[in-house]
Amino acid sequence: MLLSQFETTPFMSNCFVLGCEQTREAIVIDAGEFTSEIDDYIRSNSLKIKYVILTHSHVDHAADVGQFKKETGGQIVIHEAEEPLYSNLAAQGRMFGFEIEPPPPPDKLVRHGEELVFGDNQRLGVIHCPGHSPGGISVIWDNVVFVGDTLFAGSIGRTDLPGGDYRTLINSIKNRLLPLGDSIQALTGHGPATTLGTERLYNPFLA
Repeated sequence: MLLSQFETTPFMSNCFVLGCEQTREAIVIDAGEFTSEIDDYIRSNSLKIKYVILTHSHVDHAADVGQFKKETGGQIVIHEAEEPLYSNLAAQGRMFGFEIEPPPPPDKLVRHGEELVFGDNQRLGVIHCPGHSPGGISVIWDNVVFVGDTLFAGSIGRTDLPGGDYRTLINSIKNRLLPLGDSIQALTGHGPATTLGTERLYNPFLA
């Protein structure tokens, strides 16, 4: 499998591209900015994007979702509870001083426990992790979980934005992420990767 991480500006958010070497089918996780680096990577590896999955619909992770769809043809995937926030992306952008296009309608609404399949039977598990946003999800593949802004190395996502709730976020981490196992690598929406075991032991918010 091919797995690459791209830090996009101006939001300093992480975008991930996961591709199957056998079929060249791939997925994108989070779409804050469609950069030339991402475009070059997809083209140079002859990847065909099946899904553009948003862990959540805050502007720093979803501003360029329409451009991703236009350039790659990937189906936009969000959790069903995230649709109101997703449809409000343009207004979110204006709040932060960015002019962005209203996003195209999502192609697929998912729920907790569903699977998305791509490539040579590569399976992605959808884990509903509300708290940072109502329809925030984490996506597990093999021994890796893409956690968006639910969890960071040594920290957690903000809960002071519309739809956020601190207690809900902590419950999502403790009841839906940590039980996946200490050895699971967590790839975060901002900053470096960590492991669930490291966060269980040392993250001050989970004490």
